[in-house]
Amino acid sequence: MEGGRSRAPGVAVAAAVAAPAGASESAGERRPPPPGLPSPQVSTATPPPAGASESAEILAIDTPHSRNSALYRLTKQLLQKHHKKVRPVHDWTVATTVHLDVLVHAVLDVDAQNQKLKTSIWYQEVWDDEFLSWNPSMFDEIREISLPLSDIWAPDIIINELVDVEGSPDLPYVYVNSSGTIKNSKPMQVITTCSLETYAFPFDIQNCSLTFSSILHTVEDVNLAFLRSREDIKQDKKEFLNDSEWELLSVSSTYNILQSSAGDFAQIQFNVVIRRRPLVYIVSLLIPSIFLMLVDLGSFYLPPTCRARIMFKTSVLVGYTVFRVNMSDEMPRSAVSTPLIGVFFTVCMAFLVISLFKSILLVKFLYDERNSGQERPLFCLQGDTDVDGPRVDPRAQLAGVPEPICREHLAPTGTLEEVWFQLKSISTYFQTWDQSDQQEVKWLALLEHFDRLLFQAYTIMLGLYAITLCSLWALWGSSWRLRAG
Repeated sequence: MEGGRSRAPGVAVAAAVAAPAGASESAGERRPPPPGLPSPQVSTATPPPAGASESAEILAIDTPHSRNSALYRLTKQLLQKHHKKVRPVHDWTVATTVHLDVLVHAVLDVDAQNQKLKTSIWYQEVWDDEFLSWNPSMFDEIREISLPLSDIWAPDIIINELVDVEGSPDLPYVYVNSSGTIKNSKPMQVITTCSLETYAFPFDIQNCSLTFSSILHTVEDVNLAFLRSREDIKQDKKEFLNDSEWELLSVSSTYNILQSSAGDFAQIQFNVVIRRRPLVYIVSLLIPSIFLMLVDLGSFYLPPTCRARIMFKTSVLVGYTVFRVNMSDEMPRSAVSTPLIGVFFTVCMAFLVISLFKSILLVKFLYDERNSGQERPLFCLQGDTDVDGPRVDPRAQLAGVPEPICREHLAPTGTLEEVWFQLKSISTYFQTWDQSDQQEVKWLALLEHFDRLLFQAYTIMLGLYAITLCSLWALWGSSWRLRAG
């Protein structure tokens, strides 16, 4: 009865305020009593006139208390006998159709090593619940309300490539309109598996899919459909953030039915096509690598017998190593594919090592030949051996050619045989020297041909490297023209 006393004055006051000026006398008869006096008897004993009663009903409907009351009654009526564990259809042979839509908001991370893609999407699903409909005219023209998702039936739609969900807010409510259509929209940060190809880095284009399907219900129970047309989904990029390393080319979509031993399941696949912006890698990787290869190519113009060539190539090899370490930090790592620029760089580094090893062998060979030529003794007389050995002219030693000078006390004079033997020894020595010179010339010619072969192979490899980069860049540009078209 206390609640009745609190509601009656409010209705009376509303009627008094809404009454016209001509009805002031009747309104005065329904004047509220002073504080402390009970008023229910007054308001119930003297009913208001007909016109005042209609105004009071209109104002009672427009008050916030009555509107909340209608919303409360509607929510209570919808959820009181609703069974969230049962698929919301009157005829169980009719499938529940779930309409899906996806908006790609941003590409957050591309992990080529683990073959993962992290994206931020806006996901929306719409389905009909035949038990959540009402007549708006009976509930103050309320046509749409929000209900807790945990209190109604919801389809078990999952992403087949899903690995983890990070930072996605848990929105507990969904919108329901008077015809029973439920709209569930929420932002999601999903980590999905994707076959990432990095051979065209930094001009790579990736195609990753998001496949939505029911985990339990077959197509006879839950079917899937597109909320928008496929063309609108493919060309819709207005929500995508274009200030990251990746840019969105298109989002194509397909519908198919997966046949398995458990039944036929409806699937909707969204193919997210993205490509990398290569400018930062062109400046920091490609241009320095080409300059380093050109410097190494110029080292072939140094004489093969020059020892400074070894020092120069060693310095270039150190530069290759340092650049390779820095490049490995910026290139994507993948066990499936290797970037082509990494392969070319490794091959050019192998050519550098082979050329350096060849130069080292050449200098070592020439050094051994000259030392062996200086150490060959030439005795004027073989029949006479002296512990001191032959004496060499200092001028001939500086020139690199040993000149035998026989001591006078070692060559007994007066006999023609001894003179003949001495001349024969000198002739044999010069013949041996000529043979060693000819052998050295042959080795130099062979190594020079090998050096020329390395130079040509290096030039061809550098040309292939440049042509490959230009081709990948052209393909990257053609994808941009297709997008613009």
